[in-house]
Amino acid sequence: MILNKTKSSIQEPRITLVGAGPGDPDLISLKGVKALNTADVVLYDALVNGALLNHAPEHAIKIFVGRSDDESFSQDAVNKLMIDYALNYGHVVRLKSGDPFVFARGFEEVDFAESYSIQTEIIPGISSATGVPGLHKIPMIYGDLSESFWVLSGTNSKGELSADLRGAAKSDATVVVLMGIERIKEIAAIFKQEGKDRLPVAVIENGSSKNENIIVGVVDTIAELIEDHQISSPALLVFGNVVSLHPAFSRIRDFYAILNEE
Repeated sequence: MILNKTKSSIQEPRITLVGAGPGDPDLISLKGVKALNTADVVLYDALVNGALLNHAPEHAIKIFVGRSDDESFSQDAVNKLMIDYALNYGHVVRLKSGDPFVFARGFEEVDFAESYSIQTEIIPGISSATGVPGLHKIPMIYGDLSESFWVLSGTNSKGELSADLRGAAKSDATVVVLMGIERIKEIAAIFKQEGKDRLPVAVIENGSSKNENIIVGVVDTIAELIEDHQISSPALLVFGNVVSLHPAFSRIRDFYAILNEE
């Protein structure tokens, strides 16, 4: 139950969606920090670095809403919490990992808040889809290696493999797959069907955090590498020739060069 403040102490209700970035707390924007500085309530997700909560005032209420497998943290429940806290306390900062509008359901939250005529603001964050590969010097676009990139979820809202994967696999673009590591064998099979067995792949676990881990391989054997190195979620997959620019890929390139000579 949320207790009401006295009417004289309640600020005008407003909700700010802030992108926290991929994990490293230093990757949040200055504008995001300023929003946290003025928060009365912070609702934060599981992948948000806890150090960011230190930017909120001491009196601010901090609420963890990150367990998607718990009904009490469903999207509907989070939406209602935002409204309740905004009406009773004033400024609610909805702190979301990555960018609020990249597979983070940010629009749903804004739309719900505005249906109550509550003022909203969006502060973008660095998406793990582009920021994390960039930290490892893997560009999305580079010369003749790639002229565009795709960012997609491994599965759709029904838990089925994304139909867009087939279109992405047919292209020469860099393909970043979020939330797909559990289906890596099926995803790799789609690329193999397009004759891309030797397409470079990077797998980055816990991107930009202290326990980050990266492996680099090719489509044909990436599932085995993930299993051998015990890589698990949260992790993203990067398919594309730009991955060959990563220093670790030189050993794989040399290996296939020797095979071709034989």
